[in-house]
Amino acid sequence: MWDSTVASAVTAWAHYLSYAAMAAALTIEHLTLKPEPTLKEGWRLVIADSIYGVAAITVLATGVLRLLYFAKGSEYYMHQPLFWVKVSLYGVVGVLSIYPTISFLSWIGGLRADKAPALAAGRAKLLQWLVRGELLGMALIPLMASLMARGVGSDWFAS
Repeated sequence: MWDSTVASAVTAWAHYLSYAAMAAALTIEHLTLKPEPTLKEGWRLVIADSIYGVAAITVLATGVLRLLYFAKGSEYYMHQPLFWVKVSLYGVVGVLSIYPTISFLSWIGGLRADKAPALAAGRAKLLQWLVRGELLGMALIPLMASLMARGVGSDWFAS
């Protein structure tokens, strides 16, 4: 049976790997999104967003496991301001992803009927900016983790 060290390492590995999958899927979305996607590009966006969703859930689940059972423990993280910035950024990224996900899912019926998605220019721009916002948030999350791991912010609210 696994000991806690191996379980901690595997949980951390799954957390980081899933985070990388999220970033890769979002990058694919960013590079594929345009006002007139082809049928193939429409499917690519749907699949990339599905991978993004599964990876995001895995990041959240492994993050909760790390918080509660591994790493430095919940007591350490609960008192770290940058932990809350990191969690808030993850929430913002999640909120930004809602509209693109709903948009891509709405294409599935047409894609199954071999119809490429039709996007108004304004809607394509909005989707592009939302994905860029997600990518920016995702770039800042590891920065917060790196700063937090080095003790930055731990004394901000010390009495």
